[in-house]
Amino acid sequence: MAINKEVVDHVAYLARIQLSEEETGKLAKQLEGIVAFIDALKDVTVEHISPTSHILPMQNVLREDIPCQSLPIDKVLMNAPQPEGGFFGVPKIIE
Repeated sequence: MAINKEVVDHVAYLARIQLSEEETGKLAKQLEGIVAFIDALKDVTVEHISPTSHILPMQNVLREDIPCQSLPIDKVLMNAPQPEGGFFGVPKIIE
């Protein structure tokens, strides 16, 4: 797929961003390079490589989940701008 100035202008219009003529040309050249690199990756043989989720060995670093007493409602709502019946009051956004 060829990336030219017209394609960049169309995508910029859809994204609602303004690009100068210089930026459009520079971006078209950069995107063309990215697409060419991706096309080069298509030729790489990966049949004998096992899939990995991460390149480094990972281990879970989270603490164990231990249930405990939560904060009292009055303390939680102490700084709330609009507490309503033991809950946080928020403005209605759906009509």
